[in-house]
Amino acid sequence: MEAIGAGARAIAIVGPAGSGKTTLAEALLHAAGAINRCGSVEAGTSLGDASPEARLRGSSTELNLSHFTWGGDAYALLDCPGAAGLAAETDCALAVADLALVVIAPEPARAVLAEPLLRDLAARGLPHAVFVNRIDKARDADNGASVSALLAALQPLSAAPLVARQMPIVEQGVVTGYVDLALDRAFHYREGGPAAPIALDPALRAQEQPARMHFLEQLADHDDALLERLLDDEEPDLALIADDLSRETASGQIVPVLFGSASHGFGLRRLLKALRHDTPAPAITAARLGIAGPALEVFKVLGESQVGRLAVGRLFGGRLAEGADLKCPDGKSLRAALFALQGAAATRLAAAGEGAVIGLAKAEGITAGTRLGLGAAAAPAPARERRKAHHALAIAVPDHADEVRLSGALARLVEEDLGLAWETLAETRETLLRGLDGDHLALALDRLARRHGLKLATRAPTLPLRETVRKGASQRGRHKKQSGGHGQFGDVVIELRPLERGAGFVFEDRISGGVVPRQWIPAVEQGVRDAMARGPLGFAVVDVAVALVDGSYHSVDSSELAFRTAGRLAMSAALAAAAPYLLEPVDEVTIHAPPGAASRITAALASHRARVLGMVPREGWHQWETIAALVPEAELGRLQADLRAASQGLASFTARFDHLAEVAGKTADQLIERAREAA
Repeated sequence: MEAIGAGARAIAIVGPAGSGKTTLAEALLHAAGAINRCGSVEAGTSLGDASPEARLRGSSTELNLSHFTWGGDAYALLDCPGAAGLAAETDCALAVADLALVVIAPEPARAVLAEPLLRDLAARGLPHAVFVNRIDKARDADNGASVSALLAALQPLSAAPLVARQMPIVEQGVVTGYVDLALDRAFHYREGGPAAPIALDPALRAQEQPARMHFLEQLADHDDALLERLLDDEEPDLALIADDLSRETASGQIVPVLFGSASHGFGLRRLLKALRHDTPAPAITAARLGIAGPALEVFKVLGESQVGRLAVGRLFGGRLAEGADLKCPDGKSLRAALFALQGAAATRLAAAGEGAVIGLAKAEGITAGTRLGLGAAAAPAPARERRKAHHALAIAVPDHADEVRLSGALARLVEEDLGLAWETLAETRETLLRGLDGDHLALALDRLARRHGLKLATRAPTLPLRETVRKGASQRGRHKKQSGGHGQFGDVVIELRPLERGAGFVFEDRISGGVVPRQWIPAVEQGVRDAMARGPLGFAVVDVAVALVDGSYHSVDSSELAFRTAGRLAMSAALAAAAPYLLEPVDEVTIHAPPGAASRITAALASHRARVLGMVPREGWHQWETIAALVPEAELGRLQADLRAASQGLASFTARFDHLAEVAGKTADQLIERAREAA
């Protein structure tokens, strides 16, 4: 491919899972002549969703990248997966997009699924529009009442007014076309082709006039010139209407709404025209991102492509030619090898103009969030906030020889998917893979198996249980051993007492008269700590105080090792005598519940040993509730599945450690047994 022209606009296609985003991207590419025919997601023939994981699931599992030219202008499509567990992929696209196109279904009952996206886009200050897909399925005999109900259901979910640019034409309960309210013209849909213009007969005109007046009044809310014309009963110029639409969309004052059907090709050319006129220029996005000079903003790493690893970035403020030098944040130069991305295909590029989305080969060490300068170093990009990965699995390779290979594979995987994280815990020696939900982790395991041949054993992570004591105890620890030559002798008396929760560990030296020499008192403390690493119940001991009160020594046989051993023996005996009991971690959890789901969610919390602290309306959201609760960490994995079932998958939560709480009876027995099985 020779080049991607300057001024390319980047459109992020977002929406709930199953709304038809990839089908729409495919249809736009076909309408613009970028592909010869439309593939099918269901049949596994689409340009996007080409990975084996996406084909197997029949839905997007990663960000799909493509490009086309229409009307002499270049466009990049960033087709985002809709699953909640893949939200980090959407974050990558929205970080560099000029406009987000929110794809939704026509059923009013499903409107609520779009609210998290609409709120997020408003918070980002990213211009966006809504495309109501499958409008041919919006069947209603009452002259489009279902469409009116959809808009009524959507409006409270958006921070900015929703402005319907079209009025669907309903014939015998089926949407067969639309009236363009800006142009004041009517069209009939044609399968796979441009809509055919039709006359606005008196009956259709009577329906259209109030809809068009409402459309113009919404625009006039932000334009005094248009308002004056409406007050004077003057027909506004089409140029004025078009300018208002572009300006108010770019500024986030309105959210335009268009209708169509990706699978039938309905409304696509009207959508393309809207994208052409209303999508802000790349320079506007560069200003939003704080990019002052020519730069390539890397927003995604593809670990698997036709040409190997690619750092994917968007070009701002300049032109980049094959072989040109890019400046890294550390001042080093990087020689550019450029690729255009069309689904799974990567084609060598001679040059790319401003706004182009390109792949950069031979860019080892360049990760998402890196800002590369053109000619001179660019100001560093602000650190990108990553989503919290609350769901975790303990993973292990059956063959220890594969552990190094596993570490390398995990490092590459989390570089590519910013929703994943991994760590090895020193306490349990477990390798934990963390993700946004269970489906997200299942996808990661599939990729590890396919790409790296790693068949992993998985289980729930070991719960960080602790134990403490209910009463005080005093014990002697005596270590005496004689086996020829110097022997070993250490003798100590300690007093153990419980502390308040969260106090930690306190060691007190109450020795008098030198019965334990000063140089060996630290060894006694270390022996006590050794015993605390695994108490009588099998877990680390917390919130206790230990006082060294007495002891004795031998001038020849006493040593640091002997007193450390004596301290351990004394502490082990004291713990067993002090009524030990189990502690489990409890998290403070904040749950955002969609309309109508709060009662089901509180019932689910009760079944997971949680204590609800309170519930308040979620600020700025339509009929959402924010629930605060204390939830045992042992219950979080199962609670997440119940939250999804109770809320159409919309409920989300954040969790942070709050305190350790006593657990007794059958629950304690179950947790101890679970920990022993894991060990």
